[in-house]
Formats: sequence, structure tokens, C-alpha cells
Amino acid sequence: MNQPPVALYSDPEGVEMTEAVALLRDAGFRVLVEDLRSEAELIDRVAAAQPAALLVTYLPITEAVLSADASLGIVSCSSVGFDHVDLAAAERHGVWVCNVPDAATEEVASSALAMALALVRHVPFLDRHVREGGWQYDATGMPRRLSEVTLGVVGMGRIGRRLAGLAAGVFGRVVGCDPFVDGAGWPAELPRVELDRCLRESHVISLHLPLTPQTRGMIDAAALARMGPGAFLVNVSRGGLIDEEALVAALDSGHLAGAGLDVTEPEPPPAANPLRRHPRVLITPHAAWLSEPANEAYVMRQAENVAAWRRDGRPRTPVNHPRPLRAPGRQVQAG
Repeated sequence: MNQPPVALYSDPEGVEMTEAVALLRDAGFRVLVEDLRSEAELIDRVAAAQPAALLVTYLPITEAVLSADASLGIVSCSSVGFDHVDLAAAERHGVWVCNVPDAATEEVASSALAMALALVRHVPFLDRHVREGGWQYDATGMPRRLSEVTLGVVGMGRIGRRLAGLAAGVFGRVVGCDPFVDGAGWPAELPRVELDRCLRESHVISLHLPLTPQTRGMIDAAALARMGPGAFLVNVSRGGLIDEEALVAALDSGHLAGAGLDVTEPEPPPAANPLRRHPRVLITPHAAWLSEPANEAYVMRQAENVAAWRRDGRPRTPVNHPRPLRAPGRQVQAG
């Protein structure tokens, strides 16, 4: 007796999934929805269910996870980032990996802009001053005039380009930096500078890069030292881009005037992490992407990637191109 291939949701975090599950069932899958909390739980469930497709949110997809399932053909992430997936191991196992690159472009870009504006105009610092009992308009120093501020956008993917467009009419100058984007993909109206110059000349740096071995820790003590005195740093991408100890030191010394962070490493940050309570930090709980349309798009496009793989042999938005070791979602013989 033939059984349909299994599509396993590992950690969907309680989102509305009715339409996505129906889409997968229509594509020929038997859908399992779990609420797994650790790599060990995931390995056990994958070994038992032998899914053809694994739909993941935050759980790490490691060599051990991939080795537990001889049937696995695709890992579909419900996020732009895919740094929680071991891509090299996926290649060895012939497993496709895909992401959702554009569901929240507007939300993340506008959140970065909001953080940058709030920092430059001292909004979170003045708010804290009033909540602590003060009422002095210059208690946090002199905010800058936006028309005299340069915004440096590091990373020219969808979100970085959107931020640069939004900010062009707000800041006096916007420059971009991305060593991984060629000239053909560069916005014609945006000045392109090298990272060193971007750090030196920008009053606000906003990070929009994926977390890879090449970008991990790129904003370290040396990079922070190259930023001008009184500059601000915004990160709505991945916490691992920044050396957090070096960031705290730069804030404590006064070299940086502040930071806006929607991401940390790890997440959530431990209770003792000084970024949680630092007076010069505006911090939010990885919420820059959030809106009802974005939430729906993430869930549906994650499922659409799996349905496309089942139908066409490849997902819509892959981040790798493995040599598949097994046919997409092919029916298996019941034991």
C-alpha cells in the first residue's frame, strides 16, 4: 500500500496555518504539525516520521537532523535568514533549502528607518529620562538635524534597497556598501562606497546582510572604532553580525551615541546581558518583520516552496542547488 509523503512542521509558533496546510494536502502531502523545542526533540521526531519535507522556523537543522531522515528532500524556512540550516550538510545529503526573501521587506526597512530616526532625535533616551522623573529638554545632549546626517546602508538586498529609497528624502545623504553585490544589481541613484569609508563617513550605520561565515562578527571592535564619535548603529538583520561585547564597550566609552537592535545572539538575550538595560540602547524582540500581511505571507510562501518542489522538482526561492539524491516527494511503500 502506498502512502503519501510527509510534510512536517517542526516549530510553527502558533501561527494560523489552515490555508498553508490545505495547500500542502492538495499537493499530495500528509501534514504533521509539531511544537518541538530543541534539536534533540527534532531529531527524534524526524527519525520517527521520515518526512519528505521539513518546514522549520527557528530550530537548528544540523548534520544530525539531516542524517536522521533518509526521505528528506527539502528544508523550507519561514524566514529571510537561513543561518540556522547547515547548508554544507544539506548539500551532502542532496536536500534543497529555501527561504522567504520578500514577505516583510517593507516592514523591516521601515523598522530600520524608525529606529534610525528615533536614535538621531534621541526619542528613546528622552522617553527614559521622563519616565525616570525628569523634564529637561537637553538632558540627553543635542540631537542632530536630519538634513546634516549621513545614513550608511550596509547590505543591498531587497531590504537594504528599500531602506535606501525610504531614507533618501529624509536624511541629508544616503550611501550604500555591499561587497557581495555586483554593479548590475546596484541602485543607480545610490552612491556606492567601500565598508571602511561607509563606517567613517556615516552618522548612522544600518545593517542588512545575511549571517554567513564571511559576515559573522564583521562589526567588531576595529569596525566600531572606525565609526565616527557619536555615531549610531542599527541592526534588524542577525545578531551574529555584531561582536556584542565590543558594542557594549563602544557604548560605555561614549564612542557610540547609541544602538537600535531588533536582533541579538542568542535570542532572547540572557537576563544578565547588558544590552537589555543599557541606557543608550533601543531594543525590540525580533519584531521588525511583523505585520498581519507579512505574517500570512511567510506562512503561505513557506508552504508554496514545498508544493513547488513536489510539482516541479525545485522550490520557488532556493538558497542552494543540490544534486538531489531522491525524487521530490515520491510516494513510499508502507512497511
